[in-house]
Amino acid sequence: MAEKTAVRKIRHRGRLEQIGIYFTKLLRLFVYQNDWKLLPMSVIIAGLVSLVVKRDFFVTMEGTLKGALALSCVAIWNGFFNSIQVICREREIIKREHRSGMHISSYIVSHMMYQAILCAVQSALTIYTCKMMGIRFPKEGLFSSWMMFDIGVTVFLISYSADMISLWISTLVHSTTTAMSIMPFLLIAQLVFSGGIFTLPAWSNSISRFMISHYGVRCIAAQADYNHLPTVTAWNTLVKMEDNEIGGIYTIGEILEMAENRELPKVLEKYPDLKEDDVRTLVQAIAEVPEIKTLMEKEVTIRFKVRDVIDFIGREELKEYLQYKTAEVAQKPEYEGSPHNIAGMWLAFVLFIIAFSSLSIICLEFIDKDKR
Repeated sequence: MAEKTAVRKIRHRGRLEQIGIYFTKLLRLFVYQNDWKLLPMSVIIAGLVSLVVKRDFFVTMEGTLKGALALSCVAIWNGFFNSIQVICREREIIKREHRSGMHISSYIVSHMMYQAILCAVQSALTIYTCKMMGIRFPKEGLFSSWMMFDIGVTVFLISYSADMISLWISTLVHSTTTAMSIMPFLLIAQLVFSGGIFTLPAWSNSISRFMISHYGVRCIAAQADYNHLPTVTAWNTLVKMEDNEIGGIYTIGEILEMAENRELPKVLEKYPDLKEDDVRTLVQAIAEVPEIKTLMEKEVTIRFKVRDVIDFIGREELKEYLQYKTAEVAQKPEYEGSPHNIAGMWLAFVLFIIAFSSLSIICLEFIDKDKR
């Protein structure tokens, strides 16, 4: 009787089944390799940033732009830290399992699912921390009745986009040391080319369009209704000059004319029976009297402080005028607070996520050819 040789068949698990296996593995690593420490770290960073920007965020143009950049950087920081080491720290394990039948796409998709959950939790903690630290969020958003939710979606998309870039970097490098050395340069590039605080030269505009921070700052500023907020730079500059002396040589007539232009409306308001033309005619007639005309032409030297001019015009009136008139000049179409504009930037984040997660799969497919 011929001996039958038993052939052992190796059954490779399907892609969907492998996604579940690796996702479960990542959850275990979250607990046992202390990856949970990323959550309190995001709370601490958000708290520190809130202390700096809470006074003017959503209140003035300058404060909102500063807050938008700070919140974008917090989200980018979280995303970079989440995944910058996850691939390179187990590169040898990936090689071995890939040769044994692991699907790279399943492995990356499991990471995408895990990182999405991690970014969502971090984003929620960031927004909640900002609220608890005193940032005054507007009540209603453009897409929901809760502005904090709208801002939270933007923070999540920024963080997840940065996470996917970091995941791709982790597929390219071969050690955690190299990965951590690259990350500061990524953060600096995001900060410098954001286009929010720094005025960029023309040649850098094309680079800025490939930065997550570029869209993050614009999106948050648009959601904060940047173009309809006051700007305080001109007023603050004037206040700093309050003790400066100004003045010159004027005739008494010029002084009286300036006072007339300011005080006449108040007189007419107090005495409604008077007509402006009659009052001006009377003043001109008095000015033509020879003795008075000689007095009006007499020159005097005036010295006074900027504070006196502010008080003469009216502090609150001048403040409001400067804040809103200069704000009209500072408005930018890219910060338009419309659903269409914000949705377009959300789409840019989605394209970042798709592009860099796809690059991660492509780069890791060649891991067997890596001899280092």
